Amino acid sequence: MTDPQFPVGTILGYPRIGRRRELKRAVEAFWAGTITEGELETRAAELRGEMRARLAALGLDATNSAIPEAFSFYDQVLDAAVTVGAVPERFADLVAADGSLDLAGYFTLARGDSDRAPLEMTKWFDSNYHYLVPEIAPDTQFDLASVRLLREVAEATVSGYRTRPVIVGPVTLLLLSKASESAPDGFRPLDRLDDLLPVYAELLAALTAVGAEWVQLDEPALVSESIDIPRTDVLGAVDRAYSLLAASEVRPRIFVSAAYGDLGDALPVLDATGVDAIGLDLARGSLPEGFRTETILVGGVVDGRNIWRGDLAAAFGTLEVLREHSPSVAVSTSTSLFHVPHDVDDEQQLPQRMRGWLAFADQKVAQVATLARGLAEGRAAITTEVDAATAALADRASADGVRVDAVRQRAATLGPADFARGDYAVRADLQAAALGLPLLPTTTIGSFPQTGDIRRTRASFARGDLSEAGYTEAMRDEIRRVVALQEELGLDVIVHGEPERNDMVQYFAENLDGFAATQHGWVQSYGSRCTRPSILWGDVSRPAPITVDWSTFTQGLTDKPVKGMLTGPVTILAWSFVRDDQPLRDTANQVALALRDEIADLEGAGIRIIQVDEPALRELLPLRRQDQPDYLDWSVGAFRLATAGVDDRTQIHTHLCYSEFGVVLDAIDRLDADVTSIEAARSRMEVVPDVAAAGFPRGIGPGVYDIHSPRVPGVDEVVSLIDIAIGAIPERQVWVNPDCGLKTRGYDETVQSLRNIVAATAAVRERISG
Repeated sequence: MTDPQFPVGTILGYPRIGRRRELKRAVEAFWAGTITEGELETRAAELRGEMRARLAALGLDATNSAIPEAFSFYDQVLDAAVTVGAVPERFADLVAADGSLDLAGYFTLARGDSDRAPLEMTKWFDSNYHYLVPEIAPDTQFDLASVRLLREVAEATVSGYRTRPVIVGPVTLLLLSKASESAPDGFRPLDRLDDLLPVYAELLAALTAVGAEWVQLDEPALVSESIDIPRTDVLGAVDRAYSLLAASEVRPRIFVSAAYGDLGDALPVLDATGVDAIGLDLARGSLPEGFRTETILVGGVVDGRNIWRGDLAAAFGTLEVLREHSPSVAVSTSTSLFHVPHDVDDEQQLPQRMRGWLAFADQKVAQVATLARGLAEGRAAITTEVDAATAALADRASADGVRVDAVRQRAATLGPADFARGDYAVRADLQAAALGLPLLPTTTIGSFPQTGDIRRTRASFARGDLSEAGYTEAMRDEIRRVVALQEELGLDVIVHGEPERNDMVQYFAENLDGFAATQHGWVQSYGSRCTRPSILWGDVSRPAPITVDWSTFTQGLTDKPVKGMLTGPVTILAWSFVRDDQPLRDTANQVALALRDEIADLEGAGIRIIQVDEPALRELLPLRRQDQPDYLDWSVGAFRLATAGVDDRTQIHTHLCYSEFGVVLDAIDRLDADVTSIEAARSRMEVVPDVAAAGFPRGIGPGVYDIHSPRVPGVDEVVSLIDIAIGAIPERQVWVNPDCGLKTRGYDETVQSLRNIVAATAAVRERISG
């Protein structure tokens, strides 16, 4: 084994979707059949080459493993599962004789097809990234089935780069997996660790053969207390896994990174195994008191999750303290940078002053390079950069709009009555009489497919090529079409389809004071899906109504009830880059008060159903249990503050998706929404037993159509899902709806899926009434 030094400065990963979403377009072109697999591979190789060159230009050492080799066509957890051959039996026909998958097969695991459901998808720790959940059975055959990572390391070597391959570590891979449907009760994927480890050892040897000097094994599951495995079992798995891998005769040096929080009691266990370097998230976690080691400690002091220019003086001070714990210290980002956009310099439409407050991926790489130079040459070598960062922090704090007295005074006067609604039983009777809905009411979550024509119309209006009157009429034409379609399909509660909204958070951010929107600030949400988080930089207020005209226009087109559609305060925070200079509780209440004003105006305009979406409620749940009660208190409080001002006859809906709801069911109950719709189709109603066991008393709409896959659910499939729901929950409480909004789907699949949902609901109603 060679004995290379760890790079003094590195990052844990970099945005992989492309500076202008080139990978997204190439992947979607492959799905559409307009480019071949070879053409997709060529474009991906070009993007990897551009990334390496960019990182080297920004100051990472091209020859010393500082540049991570962390590309993915879809998802890093899927990549790890495919690498070790963990392909569910239902996809066995896609696997070649050597155990490998071509790209078409790889994407089928992620997206499913007409006959097979894809792998389940859920949120990656407390972020808005979604990962695919591997399925492990007692007899899953682990093999080194994919050599893609080896090829990419070799590709880099040929181009003159010594990169560091990155893969999800074996403990995290199994902790994030689920037992296959065929597995017996009590089986846990972690039970297969000893069978999996030889494959990782084989991979390490193979990486050595293609020239890798270091390998990065990502083990973020070690920082989470939200994983339902006893901690002693997790620590035992860490000891077995890394003792074996560190003892391998042929391997690169092993760098174990643990992002998203504190390693806690896993740190000494990991250190004792003989791994060569350990990465600490020092943006979310803390320095290990009393811990001393000869192992290289890699301090993640540059925050990989936000977009604010960091305090370099404080970061360097943390690194100096870290030197008291180990003689060998390096600097890195706290997480992979795929959570942030590429480059602030692309955002020429943002005010110049604001750009000086920000750091996207490229600026964070430069911060790492600066701090690395400080470690190598001393603090005096980076005085200019440290002083500039300190000045930027002071400038941001003093800017107009960061603190607005009227906003703060309103929040300061809030009392318990501002967070409370009337008795639910009374509300339910009043709403039933006012709305007259049938058993098992059908509706959608809000958005309808955003066609190319809709996007072009919005873009034309944004450029000034289309007048406001012309834009409004074009959007109204789309609303007329969507309402007519819903009435023809037979849906019971109508939505306007949201054609005017580019994104469920950005749309509101563009209409609230205290926010800024980016032009090119795309980040990956899942697969080829990207979002453009807004920047919440100042105190928040609503200068004028936002959605009222669209909702009242829609209600004028139909006699059926129309849902007003809003995004909730927690989700607006979760899917934005939020100011870090005050508690999230305070920011959430500011957003909630702005939404409260919007809800009052919707209600005053005659809208009797108002949906306040909170799909990110579970997402922000802290990974440490001791931090969870405070979070649930203020997040629930913000929703209630937004919604508590309505009349009892106004029905408040909320929507949640991609979450393990069982752990927050009490909080969902405390939201006190009249109807809650939740993602459930992809997991085949796994949440329903938890809902039933909790005795959830209000309306509940477990999704029956997985909108994150292009497949159309058949009538019988939907009937079976409805039957699961009403078999556990009183039928009078159950609503029927898709998992999430339909924005990303095409119209053909959407119409057929909704038609099947209505037909299935009618069949179940007839059976019940008969």
